[in-house]
Amino acid sequence: MKTSMLIFTLALCGLGGQALAAPTDEQKQAMLVDALNAAPPTLRDSVTVVDWEQNVLQQGSGDYTCFPTPPQLEGTAPMCMDGPWMEWAQAWMEKKPFQAKAMGISYMLAGDGGASNIDPYAEGPTDDNQWIVEGPHLMIIVPDNSLLDSLPTDPSLGGPYVMWKDTPYAHIMIPVGARE
Repeated sequence: MKTSMLIFTLALCGLGGQALAAPTDEQKQAMLVDALNAAPPTLRDSVTVVDWEQNVLQQGSGDYTCFPTPPQLEGTAPMCMDGPWMEWAQAWMEKKPFQAKAMGISYMLAGDGGASNIDPYAEGPTDDNQWIVEGPHLMIIVPDNSLLDSLPTDPSLGGPYVMWKDTPYAHIMIPVGARE
């Protein structure tokens, strides 16, 4: 999630570096399919899908915006975020404090490439940063972080856990499929 979130937020803010070549219709369709793989089937028709150049691939009527796997990543890491998660991503990218004003839900139902469970800015696994590659999951942010105190932080337990506890970016990870 960390690597995909970094690239996501850089692209979201227009800081992603050089512009990508205009995608072909075939590439647009592939990005659309990839992005929609992050969303639950019940939301796929209502989400807005945006590519990394901010081109709308699907205009939705709902509250979610989905993004395809960043082109710089190997593997699969599309994501869908609601409004509170879009605010979270902006704060995380800018290393600014964040406090959710409302509960937020983000979907990564195609899994991700990995992140430290304790360091929001780790760029790769180390002996002490609890690196985890998560399978399909959803993530929840809450407006009252004391609600996180009753949840474990250990991802190996097999159920929900808190990632990045005691940081402004703490959130609940809810695995819904097998890790790869």
